[in-house]
Amino acid sequence: MDNILSLIGRDRELFSGDIEHHEMELCEQVSSSSFLVLGGAGSIGQAVVKEIFKRSPKRLHVVDISENNLVELVRDVRSSLGYINGDFKTFALDIGSLEFEALMNHYGQYDYVLNLSALKHVRSEKDPFTLMRMLDVNIFNTDKSIEHAIKHGSQKYFCVSTDKAANPVNMMGASKRIMEMFLMRRSEQVDISTARFANVAFSDGSLLHGFNQRIQKRQPIVAPNDIKRYFVTPKESGELCLMSCIFGENRDIFFPKLSEALHLITFSEIAEKYLKQRGLEPVLCQSEDEARALALTLPEKGQWPCLFTGSDTTGEKDFEEFFTHDETIEMNRFCNIGVVKNELNYSSDLLKNFEHEILKLKQSKCWNKQDIIDLFCTLLPNFDHKETGKYLDSKM
Repeated sequence: MDNILSLIGRDRELFSGDIEHHEMELCEQVSSSSFLVLGGAGSIGQAVVKEIFKRSPKRLHVVDISENNLVELVRDVRSSLGYINGDFKTFALDIGSLEFEALMNHYGQYDYVLNLSALKHVRSEKDPFTLMRMLDVNIFNTDKSIEHAIKHGSQKYFCVSTDKAANPVNMMGASKRIMEMFLMRRSEQVDISTARFANVAFSDGSLLHGFNQRIQKRQPIVAPNDIKRYFVTPKESGELCLMSCIFGENRDIFFPKLSEALHLITFSEIAEKYLKQRGLEPVLCQSEDEARALALTLPEKGQWPCLFTGSDTTGEKDFEEFFTHDETIEMNRFCNIGVVKNELNYSSDLLKNFEHEILKLKQSKCWNKQDIIDLFCTLLPNFDHKETGKYLDSKM
């Protein structure tokens, strides 16, 4: 933990004070409740599962599409936290599947349903087919899972959003913003809360996680030098999600109080700190070819090739934000957590039209990216999609 905190420019955990202040209430609520965690084997999902597990729930069931990640989750939990008296099970299922519906019918009510499943990469919008799957995972499967939760009498549904849903510039952020609209519609039937937070440091598939892979495979470190981002640790992401789930009122969005002056940091700065932590000296390169070539010789000298460049790929946001100027914000309830307070506000006709038009595209089995962007704009008229024609898959 200390190593991650120093890399992202902090010297203390963000939510420790809020967790400590509310620990007794958290333990009482968790230990007397049953939980279903969807997407529970990803980096954020595993962090949430561990936060629930260590407070001894009556029942904790975890669903994820990745069988291998579920195996690692169980090994991690058993090796670090041990066992609980409650019922702990994992299921390798797609939450949009018939098998998931059968699971819900079999086990019935869960007091809390938490959905951490998502396609989270901006690079997933590079083609219209993966983009359509993003809509299924981030919007429509989420809506189906809420329907199941309502049918079986759950008292609360939590779903993770993203800071990129505030004034989105990429399809991933826009899909999460539209998801929030679908959550709004369902909030008339069940209490729903969510969370927007920053990049999770060293989460699976992230650029920082990629640093570990590059070192292991003896490959150059590559990072943008002109993009500043906020970061939270995996543990902090789990804490924020649990706090929102347990304490969030209907339609609340929790977010971390992070300071622009104190907590924004570039990926290249983190890369340099990361290498120095490992006793390696960064060597700046001018091209991919140079970096690949130097990776063959520099490590023996205690050096590592780095390529730091400006960002010119589609969907990169110039700055991070957790709320918009027209949202109502509550900043005094918690020490380091802010809350977006939402009144019931959505257009049923617009949401139904969106569903109908997406279904038509699917049934046609032929669509392009612009078709989907145009439909996004029916719900997000100010959607400022940044299309450069360049994607991360075309870079090292």
